[in-house]
Amino acid sequence: MTFADLGLSPELLKAVEDAGYTEPTPIQAQAIPPVLMMKDIIGIAQTGTGKTAGFVLPMIDILANGRRRALMPRSLILEPTRELAAQVAENFEKYGVNHDLRMALLIGGVQMGDQVKALNEGVDVLIATPGRLMDLFERGKIMLNGCELLVIDEADRMLDMGFIPDIEFICSKLPDTRQTMLFSATMPPPIEKLAKKFLDNPKRIEVSRAASTNKDITAFKVPVKSRQKRETLRWLLRNDLVETAIIFANRKTTVRELNKSLRSHGFASGEIHGDMDQTSRIAELNRFKGGEINILVASDVAARGLDIKGVSHVFNFDTPWHPDDYVHRIGRTGRAGAKGRAFTFVAEEDAEAIENVEKLTGAEIPVFGKKDVRVELKPAPEPEPREERDEDEKPRRSRREGGDQEREPRPAKPRREKAKPERSERPRQRRDEDNEPVPAGEWNGPTPDFLNVSAL
Repeated sequence: MTFADLGLSPELLKAVEDAGYTEPTPIQAQAIPPVLMMKDIIGIAQTGTGKTAGFVLPMIDILANGRRRALMPRSLILEPTRELAAQVAENFEKYGVNHDLRMALLIGGVQMGDQVKALNEGVDVLIATPGRLMDLFERGKIMLNGCELLVIDEADRMLDMGFIPDIEFICSKLPDTRQTMLFSATMPPPIEKLAKKFLDNPKRIEVSRAASTNKDITAFKVPVKSRQKRETLRWLLRNDLVETAIIFANRKTTVRELNKSLRSHGFASGEIHGDMDQTSRIAELNRFKGGEINILVASDVAARGLDIKGVSHVFNFDTPWHPDDYVHRIGRTGRAGAKGRAFTFVAEEDAEAIENVEKLTGAEIPVFGKKDVRVELKPAPEPEPREERDEDEKPRRSRREGGDQEREPRPAKPRREKAKPERSERPRQRRDEDNEPVPAGEWNGPTPDFLNVSAL
């Protein structure tokens, strides 16, 4: 099947072809025709399956004919995070290049002036986060009674972030006669209830069972003590053929500290979290996309809003508190048919959290072991026997020298003084080696301790 089989306009097909796509993904193939037929849709698909284009493409053709009016957007797309809203806006710009459609992006972290100006001029597509939309609505800067089409994207994330009351309020201000689409990676009961309340006889499309993980992602859990997480992470970054990686942590303070630590050890890393303003977030994402850095340390603010090609690895430095977040975190790799690897660090206190993740996904995550290592591991060096022989030689020398006990104490003190700098140099050498990144695939050291940790 090709995009030409889905009923899209020639102008839109050309934009899709120019973007480098020829065959639709399963969610696109099943969603686009009924959307063009103006049916309500419930789409259940894991991240990385192309569901954004599944509603963006038909919306462009639907909105191609019509007249925009000031303060009254013709369509509305609700997104849980600024990053995801910006990603959808990029899709509209890319695929709508041959159509005369005007778009506005309403997100927090930026000034309202330009947003209000765009609304005053009239927009065909309004992409918004609930908070900023509610703010402008309460100020009388926007009217929703002209909206013909509504998309609620990442509905389960909306639930996690407490946006459901806002969404219900927004839906109550929209016309009763409209087309509504709801997309989500998982379908917990509150989302099912929301769909029944605001969708009219929707067509349910499910390309993968709810809360499943991508088959192109090889996932592992790594039992490790909390104090050894950083050392374990550095070893994996150096020795698992990492091209680009996103590292997720549960707390913003952990994100900042971990990024600082990685940079001090020679890694090209950056960070993104909720305390950063939108300009700083975009700048850091552009550094990551442009290859200036190849490691991005992030809080869950980025778990669903990033669509970056070629992310080879995802590391859960902390086991996620909410099992749904696991699906979305590791979904940043293995996108668009590419292969990816995901590692979740599991400390003793994370036993319940990882159990909930495995219960949600319906599969046990394998423990990362020696058979999964991508580089050759060599036995650890054993310098201890040499030191033991030196100690054993002392009494033999004293016996060979017979009863001459006066000469023995004189060389003993210089030997102890000489040994001290040797001992003090050892840890400095280890720290220097640790500071210098080892190229991937060239590990020739001993087996790291975390590979010998038993499973929880």
